[in-house]
Amino acid sequence: FTEGVCEIWLTSEDTGAYGRDIGTDLPTLLWKLVEAIPEGAMLRLGMTNPPYILEHLEEMAKILSHPRVYAFLHIPVQSASDSVLMDMKREYCVADFKQVVDFLKEKVPGITIATDIICGFPGETDEDFQETMKLVEQYRFPSLFINQFYPRPGTPAAKMHQVPAAVKKQRTKDLSQLFHSYNPYDHKVGERQRVLVTEESFDSNYYVAHNPFYEQVLVPKDPLLMGKMVEVDIYEAGKHFMKGQPVSDTRVYAASITRPLAKGEVSGLTEEFRHAPENGANWKAHPSAEIPVQTPLSSWMALQLPWQQEGGALKILSVSLALLAVLVMFYYGGMKTEL
Repeated sequence: FTEGVCEIWLTSEDTGAYGRDIGTDLPTLLWKLVEAIPEGAMLRLGMTNPPYILEHLEEMAKILSHPRVYAFLHIPVQSASDSVLMDMKREYCVADFKQVVDFLKEKVPGITIATDIICGFPGETDEDFQETMKLVEQYRFPSLFINQFYPRPGTPAAKMHQVPAAVKKQRTKDLSQLFHSYNPYDHKVGERQRVLVTEESFDSNYYVAHNPFYEQVLVPKDPLLMGKMVEVDIYEAGKHFMKGQPVSDTRVYAASITRPLAKGEVSGLTEEFRHAPENGANWKAHPSAEIPVQTPLSSWMALQLPWQQEGGALKILSVSLALLAVLVMFYYGGMKTEL
């Protein structure tokens, strides 16, 4: 935050499993992180599977209600059929997923739940797929990642009875049509929202901000807004975004008065390390928690490469000759076998 950072993403293969191997848990970590987040900055949590969040629902609801934590969670369901989930070895059932979602929606009003669905997993019947369609219709997820199953060679699923390609394609199409049949943000037109501006849109016409529920809000490209938290009036809504106009008399929050690092600049450098190239200091990397792995170009050029070190050329030549001898041996050995 002292370097101008205003948004932290906490992510992993399964965020909810944090701490299970070291005697702690995710809520304990999150409460410590929240203490360090200044006003005007936000924390976003990544994906967690249902089994690892079930035991922490009460604490997670409190954390996701914190003003400096986005009320957002990515919880994959993959299928609404218990038999398919069992074949996937997902270690949870549809009731577990619904329990997590229903609890969080009740305790954290407005929370955004994102999820994943795989269409056409081996053994998925039409009835199984219809259960998935009903789940999406029930919850109308604003963020839904739809994947058509593809068998990876060597995996157990690749050896199972496959759903015909045409069926997988049609199910993917049907689910996509259902997802695009509703607009999750239409009812928010006219609202006044607090948003954090963090980046430029893909078409470069807007800045991208997010409200407390991590819903995307496009705002005018005013350089004074970048990295700031402001209030906007929502005047338009699309399938994946809203558009907001900054309120003229709103208070602007900045997480830090420090200029954000330029693109390509390395985060976490000590002052001595950061200014060493400018001062022409002759320093070397040494084992220290304060010294990052990245090395300024000027100092990198001063490091000796293996073949520049004393005796290095001779060592490399010896290794190269040994490898060549092995290759020749295998080549001629193979020819003799064939003969």
